[in-house]
Amino acid sequence: MEIIPSSTPILEWTGDGLAVGLFEDNTELTGELATLNEKFAGYIKELIAEEEFKGKVGSTAFTRLGSGSPVRKIILVGLGKADALKLDTLRRAAAAIARQAKKQKCKTLAISLPVWNNDPAQTAQALAEGVQLALYQDNRFKSEPEDKGPQLETVELLGLSGQETAIARANQICSGVILARQLVAAPANEVTPITMAETAMAIASEAGMHIEILEREDCEKLGMGAFLGVAKASDLPPKFIHLTYKPEGTPKRKLAIIGKGLTFDSGGLNIKGPGSGIENMKIDMGGAAATFGAAKVIGQLKPDVEVHFISAVTENMISGHAMHPGDILKASNGKTIEVNNTDAEGRLTLADALVFADKLGVDAIVDLATLTGACVIALGDDIAGLFTPDDALAKELETAADSAGEKIWRLPMEEKYFEGMKSGIADMKNTGPRPGGSITAALFLKQFVKDTTAWAHLDVAGPVWTDKENGYNGPGATGFGVRTLVNWVLSYS
Repeated sequence: MEIIPSSTPILEWTGDGLAVGLFEDNTELTGELATLNEKFAGYIKELIAEEEFKGKVGSTAFTRLGSGSPVRKIILVGLGKADALKLDTLRRAAAAIARQAKKQKCKTLAISLPVWNNDPAQTAQALAEGVQLALYQDNRFKSEPEDKGPQLETVELLGLSGQETAIARANQICSGVILARQLVAAPANEVTPITMAETAMAIASEAGMHIEILEREDCEKLGMGAFLGVAKASDLPPKFIHLTYKPEGTPKRKLAIIGKGLTFDSGGLNIKGPGSGIENMKIDMGGAAATFGAAKVIGQLKPDVEVHFISAVTENMISGHAMHPGDILKASNGKTIEVNNTDAEGRLTLADALVFADKLGVDAIVDLATLTGACVIALGDDIAGLFTPDDALAKELETAADSAGEKIWRLPMEEKYFEGMKSGIADMKNTGPRPGGSITAALFLKQFVKDTTAWAHLDVAGPVWTDKENGYNGPGATGFGVRTLVNWVLSYS
């Protein structure tokens, strides 16, 4: 499929499907749309009336035009209130249009939507992202693809001529999101610590990045007892992965991104029981997937910012070598942890990853993790929890996420709650009381960041996966976090 910025006037375009956007409660046809309606013998006005189309955000309607028409089908998409138009509104509108065009077996499609904030580049990028992400299908594990019908071949973005660079950037960003989706969606017998290391090496090779992969023995030398405690039960070797992107000149900033990389989480000896969703615990490396996806994009965009991409990758399994409830682990900063729940393993792997990143002398650290069910209870499936003691970093991430259309919400780091994690025989336990579980998890992580004042934790347990079609995300892995991370890095460039 090719997405093309086009200077063709809407009244002159010919092809299979023509899509136009209408604002809510403003479906009266004026100007070019009124002329277009006349050209199509009143079909557009008739469609609005018959379907009672109100322009509500995300709504669509379509009709076939006459056999002699230069356009086979007209597609309407609702944009909501004009004063509430956001970049993600257009991204989602493009997704809705693309899905409708595919259902109507269009091979050629033109999209005519308003320009957001007088910014044609951002508009073109958002539309291109929406189309590509909505139409992505993962057929890797099917003997035959389910969809054998006509495929959309060409999408023209009307009124956005000259925006080839913006569309190229959308292609690069989507490549990272799709990588993250593929990593999260693949089962644990396909994505392992070994294959995750291979994926990182491929990214490094493509982009000319430096890569360091620490094996078990290397981690032992660095005292990574928390990470290795989790890894003990697996037959597969743990991999501590460190990718580094450095610009050619002096970097404006030095950043670190850490992703939780549990390729499967059985819960350990505190095994996940019936109804726990254990069969879907392949998604527990969603943070690492977003980290690697962002690395793939940054390697192509090449901003003048140094970025370290880090993940401590392993499985949390059950065997005679497994860590026991009650074991005491020592992290690489010397702090000791009483393991009162082996199913709170992600924070243990992140502890050593945070200590590692903290020693790199970076200006800011962001970690992402499918960390707690408590965050899903608090914010639902669509919103990630943001925890940070740094107001400036919080604002940067909120701005980056808003532009990406990825929802995050800042939650408090109530220091008093850490009292519930104190241990009588170690420095801390790895879990606290049931109330405020996502907050205590963030407070636990904070113990492993000493020198980097700008640190943030994103709990992405909800939005890395969706059971139903949602905007430009189909059922399954969403690739959540990639676009927010990329926007955040680029904000310094």
